[in-house]
Amino acid sequence: MDRRPHTVRDWMLAARDWLWLRPWFPRRFGRLPVVRILARRTARDLFDLCAGFVYSQVVLAAVRLRLCDILAEGPLATAPLAARLGLNEEATRRLLDATDALGLTMPRPRGRHGLDELGLALVGSPQVAALIEHHALLYQDLADPVALLRGEAGETGMARFWAYARSESPSGVPDGRVADYSALMAATQTLIADDILTAHPPGRVRRWLDVGGGEGVFAAAVARRAPGARVTVFDLPAVAERARTRMAAEGLADRVGAVGGSFLTDPLPEGADVISLVRVLHDHDDAAVRTILAAARRALAPGGRLLIAEPMAGTRGAEPIGGAYFGFYLMAMGSGRARTPETLRQLLAEAGFSRITMADNHQPLLVRVCVAHAEAA
Repeated sequence: MDRRPHTVRDWMLAARDWLWLRPWFPRRFGRLPVVRILARRTARDLFDLCAGFVYSQVVLAAVRLRLCDILAEGPLATAPLAARLGLNEEATRRLLDATDALGLTMPRPRGRHGLDELGLALVGSPQVAALIEHHALLYQDLADPVALLRGEAGETGMARFWAYARSESPSGVPDGRVADYSALMAATQTLIADDILTAHPPGRVRRWLDVGGGEGVFAAAVARRAPGARVTVFDLPAVAERARTRMAAEGLADRVGAVGGSFLTDPLPEGADVISLVRVLHDHDDAAVRTILAAARRALAPGGRLLIAEPMAGTRGAEPIGGAYFGFYLMAMGSGRARTPETLRQLLAEAGFSRITMADNHQPLLVRVCVAHAEAA
């Protein structure tokens, strides 16, 4: 077991560790301004790590009680707000103390409360509210994180929710098992579709294939931006049927079709100029990702492009999202991991793609965009 420092930075970190772990260090140096600032920041960060679950439950309560929707109509005093929420006044004051502290609400004159910036954002993004509600399932699976890490948690709620994740026959998953997750994906797809297509405009594409495209929300966004394109959704048969229904309701059935199948076992429709994988690869382990990428390479027209959009590990400013959040979310789900752009590049190169680039998009915390080319022979 090698614990020796090997680089200059490693030596510096070893010295820091040694100092901070000495019991006399805070007594002798704790009053120094720099040390005091660091200690306070560390204490706050540690407390936030401990209290994060409570913060999330406060937000869940606000969503279920429709607190922000009610205050979107205008500020209210505690008594009338309590009546709207179905709570007593003491519970309402307790809730408002919490939502004020978290930036959802804020005090207004004459004892009233209104929305703060995060509350305004939540009202304007019902998709986020759907995600907050969904996470109640994840918290149940994380009640004993050590059991989850050791593989002793049994079947998780997340694995049951994402029915395809551990199914031996994904194509046979019935509509009753795909309805909930398909609706959630459709609701949240609108958060990212425009961002992806602004970073990589469809241009004059003729045929676009959206693999794992769910109910067709992203495919519809492509069709609207590229009026001359024929767009196809490829997803499990029960999901593809839901996509056909949605496209018919949106008046796009003549331009957006859907094909049912499993991208792990069935060939993809061939000849597309662009194939997109939007929030697909991170749900799967490396072996499945290699299968998906190889299938996409075979299906693309010569000179075609593969567009990948998903949350990625190592994204600057969003390191906890890739490393902590998706690490445990996908472990509870039963497959997949967030990958770095470098890891994706390697997998794409193995599948025969070239000219692999990262496109700049406005919301890299939600997804990053990677484009790869299938060069003509």
